[in-house]
Amino acid sequence: MKQHITRALGLLIVILMMITLTSCKKNQSPEPTDPATKDSVTATQAESVSTIPTDPSAQAPAASQADVTAITYTEPTQAASMSAQEVLSLGSSDPNNSYDAGGFVNIRDVIPEVQTEIRYATTHNFVGDKINGYEEEIALMTKEAAAALIGANNDLKEQGYTVKIFDAYRPQSAVNHFVSWSNDYDDQRMKSEFYPDLDKSVLFSNGYIASYSGHSRGSTIDLTLVDLSTGEEADMGGSFDYFGSLSHPDYTGISSQQYENRMTLRNAMTGNGFAPLSTEWWHFSLNSEPYPYTYFDFPVSTSSIQ
Repeated sequence: MKQHITRALGLLIVILMMITLTSCKKNQSPEPTDPATKDSVTATQAESVSTIPTDPSAQAPAASQADVTAITYTEPTQAASMSAQEVLSLGSSDPNNSYDAGGFVNIRDVIPEVQTEIRYATTHNFVGDKINGYEEEIALMTKEAAAALIGANNDLKEQGYTVKIFDAYRPQSAVNHFVSWSNDYDDQRMKSEFYPDLDKSVLFSNGYIASYSGHSRGSTIDLTLVDLSTGEEADMGGSFDYFGSLSHPDYTGISSQQYENRMTLRNAMTGNGFAPLSTEWWHFSLNSEPYPYTYFDFPVSTSSIQ
């Protein structure tokens, strides 16, 4: 008789624990949507997103001489590109855990022929320092965005191009680094290259720097075209991360060939499920991004996705 009573009590405890866990999960409801075509959310929206890490005071580490290195293209591996179906069959992240990279892939693992120049992992960027959260010069992305990029790159290969990636997934700690830098008006080291016609004090208010970025959701990418016959970048009439109207995709003060190159990239990306940004010719976000409410903060490193 005592054994039956003990077993009944044990089952009752297990059932109560399961009910408690289920109730906790239901309370973690999603927040209002953030349009995929925008790179940031307002401060009011951002404060309501439970998965946003909060560290707005994060400071940049001091740059070392080893950081000041030229980025060179490395030859792609001999591995074949994965199909979109193979990529989509991979794991998934927990949208309630901003440090879970289970649904992310290294783009070079699935599209070996792409070039990468991850500027924020070096000192060649508008800040002038290696950016917090970028531990390796690799491009990470959600499996859904990577699958769509396979289609875009295949379309471009038929026209004699592949893509070169400047940035993809961006940790929230990196965005915090940008915000901290934007408030330091004395640091003007990279002004001549990236914002020669703007006062640094307006970069945040004009939207060039924001507290939260679509890149941190994992399905946004910054990229350009590379000519397969020469290995050289196509002339886009303006450089990556230049703050100004020259970077607008429809800017008219460039040559017809430069404009055509911009449209070649744009058409391949939009034709495969990405939305463009009106102020940056290099920036595209997946329309049906899998984590529209989560701003991830795991490091850009191989270990994050293993």
